[in-house]
Amino acid sequence: MKHDVTPEIVKPEEEWRHQLSPEQYAILREAGTERPFTGSYLDHREDGIYVCGACGAELFAADAKFDSHCGWPSFTHPAQQHNVRLLDDDSHGMHRVEVRCKKCDSHLGHVFDDGPGPRNTRYCINSLSLGFRPAGR
Repeated sequence: MKHDVTPEIVKPEEEWRHQLSPEQYAILREAGTERPFTGSYLDHREDGIYVCGACGAELFAADAKFDSHCGWPSFTHPAQQHNVRLLDDDSHGMHRVEVRCKKCDSHLGHVFDDGPGPRNTRYCINSLSLGFRPAGR
């Protein structure tokens, strides 16, 4: 998988730093990871849609969320496949598949093939990379 698509939203890093908290910036723009079992959306159970914490693109529906016991919010599939990009990630001495927001190129987390259901996918996403829009808004 290649990083070959130009994002729709392109901002100087200084603007991202101003818009995001330091913790969000470290994850969304520098591909960091929050500590497991600390994220605000880990046990979140409200109907609605999870959006990109940087640009607001719709990413995951609440009904695709499940408890994987891995320490991060987990989803079986994106609500809007065209809003995510998957990239090979060979950092940290292992191969993983990184999940990025296609609209603004922000790091969201990783996807693994050990999830439930027919897709067998577990989108393991940092809470700090997400926002939430309740149903009906």
